[in-house]
Amino acid sequence: MSNAAPRPLDGITVVSFEHAIAAPFCTRQLADMGARVIKVERPGVGDFARNYDERVRGLSSHFVWTNRSKESLTLDLKHPAAQDVLQRLLAQADVLVQNLAPGAAARQGLSFDALHAAHPRLIVCDISGYGEGGPYQDKKAYDLLIQSESGFVSVTGSPDEPAKAGCSISDIAAGMYAYSGILNALLLRGKTGTGSRIDVSMLESMVEWMGFPMYYAFDGAPAPVRAGAAHATIYPYGPFPVGGGKTIMLGLQNEREWQVFCDKMLNKPELAGDERFSSNSRRTANREALRTIIVQTFATMSLDEVAGKLDAAQIANASVNDMAGVWAHPQLRARDRWRDIDSAKGTLPALLPPASSNAFEPRMDAIPGIGQHTDAVLAWLGLDAAQVSRLHAEGAV
Repeated sequence: MSNAAPRPLDGITVVSFEHAIAAPFCTRQLADMGARVIKVERPGVGDFARNYDERVRGLSSHFVWTNRSKESLTLDLKHPAAQDVLQRLLAQADVLVQNLAPGAAARQGLSFDALHAAHPRLIVCDISGYGEGGPYQDKKAYDLLIQSESGFVSVTGSPDEPAKAGCSISDIAAGMYAYSGILNALLLRGKTGTGSRIDVSMLESMVEWMGFPMYYAFDGAPAPVRAGAAHATIYPYGPFPVGGGKTIMLGLQNEREWQVFCDKMLNKPELAGDERFSSNSRRTANREALRTIIVQTFATMSLDEVAGKLDAAQIANASVNDMAGVWAHPQLRARDRWRDIDSAKGTLPALLPPASSNAFEPRMDAIPGIGQHTDAVLAWLGLDAAQVSRLHAEGAV
């Protein structure tokens, strides 16, 4: 496959007023598919996610993850001289994405209603914590707060203490729905010729993901218990210690697998008919008694022995990897899923986006420095060298 093969979003220009994770994750995926993404940042400051940490050779881990293949244009939207640049930029854009503070985009004249008449083909995607309208519209929202508000924290953690997810799942959920919503809007524009508005709520994105525990607790029924790394309502399904102080994750999904597990793993085929364990509901209710049996059996075997026997029995299992284990994962290496990308701190590894296509290679370009592409973008917009110098001198860019 040639690297020159056309990508789905070649020729699409995205302008993003973004920070943190939700909008940058959305637009990075658009860039992966070939879109030109112009990231508008505050002069001298930039996206505040640039300063979350310095873990990637001095660069922020969050920023490296969500900002490859973009161009950085610094622009002070509050400066009068920046307005001409903004209008030129919007005239060239297919998509505008923003996740500024509630109401900030509208105050800058960047709402769909304000832009649609002058730019009828422009697609506007607004990402916020709670969406437009309702009593929470102007409430500040960060990932952990939405994890809490959506009920996720209440069903996650140990019986004694709730926990958040170890990654920014509320931001990720909103970014994914923004990404798919923009793709839908581009398809719709191909049919109607006009742009549309996408309103993405972090809360609604997470509540969609909470569908199982919500329906499990339907009509006042008790919610799933917090079960740590184990499944709340299926058993045995979770982590179990093995010999040598290691841990294996395993999962049984049906009664056939349970019978095989009793026979091949526990060497107790009669256990399959034990009244305490004869259905998933009963195994879940009596999980402590069953766990004792499993732990005693696994204690005599190494991790490789347990995994090998589970594989031979066709019972799902997995390693409990740490981050070093994931970086070195043999499956990712065997499938050639890593690429090198450039940055101000040198070459860095980056994972190819999921959903590989046999028709094209995803775009995997450099992580931009603050304002790295300002002059080039201004020249592309038709400003001459004197105009560019004046904008710099006035602090507008």
